[in-house]
Amino acid sequence: MLGLLLGINALNVVNSYVGRDLMTAVERHDMTMFVSNAGAWLLVFAGLTAAAVILRFCEERLALLWRDWLTRSLLRRYLDGGAYLRLKERGDLGNPDQRITDDVRAFTATTLSFTLMLVNATLVVLAFSGVLWSISPSLFVLAVVYALVGSVLTVVLGRPLVRLNYDQSDREASFRAELVHAGENAESVALLKLEGRLGARLTSRLAALVLNMKRIVAVNRSVGFFATGYGYGIQLLPPLIVGPLFMKGKVEFGVVTQSAMAFSQLLGAFSLIVNQFGSISSYAASLARLGTFSTALDAPHAPTEAPAPRDHHRERLVFEDLTVYSRAGDDCLVSHLDLSVDVGTRLLVTGTEEARRALFRTTALGPSAGGSGRVLSPGADRILFLPERPYVPPSTLRELIVRTGQERAVHDEDIASVLVDLELEAALRRVGGLDIERDFSHLLSLGEQQLLGVARVILAAPAFVVLHNPGTTLAPEQLELALARLNDASITYLTLGGLDVPLDVYDAVLELHAGGAWGFRRDSKLPSRPRSEPAPPR
Repeated sequence: MLGLLLGINALNVVNSYVGRDLMTAVERHDMTMFVSNAGAWLLVFAGLTAAAVILRFCEERLALLWRDWLTRSLLRRYLDGGAYLRLKERGDLGNPDQRITDDVRAFTATTLSFTLMLVNATLVVLAFSGVLWSISPSLFVLAVVYALVGSVLTVVLGRPLVRLNYDQSDREASFRAELVHAGENAESVALLKLEGRLGARLTSRLAALVLNMKRIVAVNRSVGFFATGYGYGIQLLPPLIVGPLFMKGKVEFGVVTQSAMAFSQLLGAFSLIVNQFGSISSYAASLARLGTFSTALDAPHAPTEAPAPRDHHRERLVFEDLTVYSRAGDDCLVSHLDLSVDVGTRLLVTGTEEARRALFRTTALGPSAGGSGRVLSPGADRILFLPERPYVPPSTLRELIVRTGQERAVHDEDIASVLVDLELEAALRRVGGLDIERDFSHLLSLGEQQLLGVARVILAAPAFVVLHNPGTTLAPEQLELALARLNDASITYLTLGGLDVPLDVYDAVLELHAGGAWGFRRDSKLPSRPRSEPAPPR
């Protein structure tokens, strides 16, 4: 691309001289000179066209390669170490999806474009400064001063655009997210007659978007007044200075047109800020958004993201002096929990929803911020978790219920057998087979979606599975069936909530009491005794 820029600028210099001689031939009525210069002019234009097209192709291709590399890099950092969860919980960085898509695209394409513009502007200055100085030193000085004053005034007038464009990106993303939410929950909105409330939220997002855009339009108006007048000045100044020189016989007629071209090229190079300020302000906003996103990804990992340590000696789940606080940090939910759950001990955890949710999260991710103690697990491949709401992204049924990388290692007969055991034959027929991609969130009921999660656990065959509120999405008979199939597969289950089924499907019960106290009993029919006194608020 650098070679093409050098060639284009060399051809532009040649073009200025060929154009000068062509106009001089017209003024002298010299047909031979006119024909030869016209032919040369056509060759120069052909070369410029070919070079410009190839340069544009290379620029777009390189921008695409750069975007692909940068997006993959950000996706890897976004998904590694639970960064996506950390950003959502902190809530101080909005719309990471837009930053990975729109901002990366704008950053790569615009950075490359601006780099080429700067390189080209430098080559233009080097190429045409001598041409313009040889015609009129005063015209050269005027070009430099004119561009400098114009750039300063443009920055002063358009500086608010950087922040406004930054805010506009967030407002556009928020409005689009509300529309996506409406589409995903269309049936619920219709059944609950929430069109009015949904319309109010959409209107509010739209109003914020329009208000910010009005400010952008107002600033663009001020910048536009100046930039338009500035552009007309570029056309008027060369004839006003070189015209008198021609009338006095000091230069040829072709020099008038050559000076106009050289002045326009040189001033265009000096006036990069004036001509591209709108793009520069949008680019600065994208750069700032990517900068804050990258900084957030590099933030130190909170303790909540530390995976539970592995217990390499036995396959068991151990809570060692575990204390868990509420997300706000002011209430103790579990106080000094000491408990070892061996393989085969089917455990039911009861208590408040907040306490059960906190223990589920801590078991999966480790003690939360402000908590203490340890959770020892047999390793990620030997313990799985089923959250309250099933996660069923658009995919094939095979991808949904077979662990990543094992899609072809598990036979179709084994998959079909598990689905039959969980009474999911109708769901299998409805989706059309194992390898047809579907949007299961709309095709299957919540109960069927959760049973698919159970099927995934059975096929993976871990030592433990931890279920959070399975009775929320599963009917009592479905839950009883799921627990029975897990037991048949020799998978030890820990259920946090789930009194919808008989207690005889459990071997022990852990009760979480108010203030963090807890009680444990092996026989589910006996009352429990608190093992820990309620802890005071932090």
